[in-house]
Amino acid sequence: MNSLMAIGGTVLSFAVLALMFWPLEKAWAARPGQPLLRPGFRTDLAYFVAQYLVLAPLALFVLTGVKTLCHGEVLMGLQAAVARQPWWLQALEAVVLGDLLVYGFHRLSHQVDCLWRFHAVHHSAEHLDWLAAHREHPVDGLLTQLVVNLPALLMGFPLATLAMLITFRGMWAIFIHSNVRLPLGPLGFLFGAPELHHWHHARERQTRHNFGNLAPWTDWLFGTYHRPTGPETYPLGLVEAYPQRFLAQLLAPTAQPQDESTERPTEGAIEAPRP
Repeated sequence: MNSLMAIGGTVLSFAVLALMFWPLEKAWAARPGQPLLRPGFRTDLAYFVAQYLVLAPLALFVLTGVKTLCHGEVLMGLQAAVARQPWWLQALEAVVLGDLLVYGFHRLSHQVDCLWRFHAVHHSAEHLDWLAAHREHPVDGLLTQLVVNLPALLMGFPLATLAMLITFRGMWAIFIHSNVRLPLGPLGFLFGAPELHHWHHARERQTRHNFGNLAPWTDWLFGTYHRPTGPETYPLGLVEAYPQRFLAQLLAPTAQPQDESTERPTEGAIEAPRP
């Protein structure tokens, strides 16, 4: 019964997200002409199913376990102080601290070989849309969830609040990967618009910018912000050849040879060429 409910929930989630994003991607396409069933669609669909049936419950299990460890005099004092704050301040603190941590972890994932091997799966996507957001190795996904939710765990947020934060960040991640370019105007400087994250996925290694999650303030702060102008014509994905099938990608982080051709992007490449 639980399995049937999980499968039904996955199908319903796909239908809801498709009905939300496919019209947006049709009306305000960042890359007009990209077909709905573009290359890599089946791979990303497999990641979608795996995320909803396996990774999401596993992440909740891990976060529940970590939450039980977040006790002790110091943490109890912190949690008591946080509990006295208004809910909006608690949420703001969790989001801001989470953004800082996820920025740092995301940037490390491009610099540290053992992390890049797993994160490279996400960057192997050569076409971006709402479904491509789900292309994420389970190890990379679990580590990211742990890092981004660590402040909320330490602050003693209940699991229901954690679930809402995870859902909000998840929806935002889907939005910034979608094949959409909305006329945001100056608001594009304040929010993590899709064109900012699309540039992060550009194939050229020197374009490793825009590591932020919800908003680009962390990229402003650490000098990695870049807002591209003009149409999106640059190629996406990895420079090196990478397997494109689901099972092959799950095994790729442990099978990649250690050589220069599969190295992660270098930290020194910060300035991006203007399109």
